[in-house]
Amino acid sequence: MAAAASPLVLYISGHGWGHASRAIELLDAMAPRAPDLRLLVRTAVNPALLARTARARLELHAGETDTGIVQLDSLTMDEEETARCAARFYREFDARVDREAAFLAEQHASLVVADVPPLAIAAAARAGIRSVLVSNFTWDWIYQAYPTFERLAPGVVARIADAYARATLALRLPLHGGFASTQAVTRDIPFIARRSRRPREEIRQALAIPPRRPAVLVSFGAYGADLPLDAIRASGAVTIVDEEAGFAAGFRYEDLVAAVDLVISKPGYGIVSECIANGTPLLYTSRGRFVEYDLMVAEMPRYLRCRFIAQEDLRAGRWGNAIEALLRQPPPPEQPRVDGADVAADAIVALLR
Repeated sequence: MAAAASPLVLYISGHGWGHASRAIELLDAMAPRAPDLRLLVRTAVNPALLARTARARLELHAGETDTGIVQLDSLTMDEEETARCAARFYREFDARVDREAAFLAEQHASLVVADVPPLAIAAAARAGIRSVLVSNFTWDWIYQAYPTFERLAPGVVARIADAYARATLALRLPLHGGFASTQAVTRDIPFIARRSRRPREEIRQALAIPPRRPAVLVSFGAYGADLPLDAIRASGAVTIVDEEAGFAAGFRYEDLVAAVDLVISKPGYGIVSECIANGTPLLYTSRGRFVEYDLMVAEMPRYLRCRFIAQEDLRAGRWGNAIEALLRQPPPPEQPRVDGADVAADAIVALLR
């Protein structure tokens, strides 16, 4: 087993909360398997969000790890600015890799885990350290779907693919795309998802959720969405559960997902997996051109009661018909495993040994 002075370093993408939530779930599964192992997190994600989620003891090291997608809000993406930001980041990629390799050497890192920054894999290779990719997609797959990306960020997709190809192991989650450059070392694992540990009725009672109208969690992450929530609350048609009030009452995000009758969001791995794990239906809307969206829409009905609502209806507060139809839908045909954090943690501990 790795010594206490030789930490595992986890790099988390700054794009979206879903990467961070599943990465922290993985570290929470790692902690009891390797109790003497230091767990370092390298990310630009807000430390307060990480602290709210993590059960394991983590050491946080702020740093830009990738550029992700540039978003105007949770439902609107800027494809050209996404390409420009990626071009700037990867123009200095070799220098960034050198700095990160030096950081890993300074920390005496024993292993690098990436969800899903290419920088982490490239830096680990340069430092002579093994690395594990954990994700449901790779950034080269995401970026090559944009028609203007190669023109505005020439060579970036190939550079990303080359970085991923240096991974020791790739643990591929369900609802996946990409991984062309890691095929020789790719292993499929179940969903990594946070599951509530609290009785549903206890949560509903503590949050004063009335029983006779649908309780809804509106979840659009850090970017948010311009929705008429006050008017919808005033109508009395649904109960909108407030995230901050839930956190203040001592509940975790997955507790809120488990407590409500449905979640309204955009489809991304994080919210889809947590709705699956907690048996909660999802009313989803479109999110701009993001190739993962098409995959989610095609695949998630196998595992999840879900229904589409157009953005114009969502933004206008015309939710009633869609909610009623969603709640009438039958259960999904499959119940997948959601113990991916345990499976991934076992694989990572085996590498450490």
